[in-house]
Amino acid sequence: MVEFIIRPALSEDSGPIRDLIHQAKINPTGLDWRRFLVVVTPGGRTIGCGQIKPHGEEIRELASIAVDTGYRGNGIARLIITNLLSNTPPPIYLMCRSPLGSFYMKFGFLPVEFDSLPTYFRRMARLAKIFSNLSRDTDRLLVMKRD
Repeated sequence: MVEFIIRPALSEDSGPIRDLIHQAKINPTGLDWRRFLVVVTPGGRTIGCGQIKPHGEEIRELASIAVDTGYRGNGIARLIITNLLSNTPPPIYLMCRSPLGSFYMKFGFLPVEFDSLPTYFRRMARLAKIFSNLSRDTDRLLVMKRD
């Protein structure tokens, strides 16, 4: 069994957080280390991260969930998500690739129809559709909500 520690991020975690986000190929904007939880090995290596990103006063997003490829399958993402959700009142939104929808449904998230999306997520869904069409990617952006 892999040993690790979950804790609030420190300023020195900002570089490793960026590295994980780039490795996972997810949205690299809005990476303020002060909003992150990180998972580290006993030796201090950052192997996972996640944040709750605010969009105005009422809208919060579960975002930037990333786990080092060498540590996937050990429940690290689940640990991060569970901890972030336990400290955040609903509603909470998230954006993910469509194949990940069933994973997030285990945490109470459900897909949201385009017409019901807040402005930020509607704008992101439009951009994702354009990029998906240009790249001929079969995955689509899925916006989900937990009430």
